[in-house]
Amino acid sequence: MLIWCSVLLFLGLAAFLDSIFTFGEIFRRVNSVLFMLVSLGLLIRTSTKMRIGKREGYEERIKQLEKDIEELTRKGTKKEKVEAVG
Repeated sequence: MLIWCSVLLFLGLAAFLDSIFTFGEIFRRVNSVLFMLVSLGLLIRTSTKMRIGKREGYEERIKQLEKDIEELTRKGTKKEKVEAVG
């Protein structure tokens, strides 16, 4: 992510210098295309990381629920044994 942001910073500085010194029309087109591609890459990476984070959260919640079910079944079997003895 740091590399992507560094590239965007470099492109922004290049665009700023281009507006001051007017390097040419070709540079503006190339710079705008690079801005779009890097922004698209950041968008895809961020959305992928968000999906992975949600999935990890779901997996953690499932493990917790499985532990809760296991504890409840243990308590239930102990209670049944006590009632059967009594």
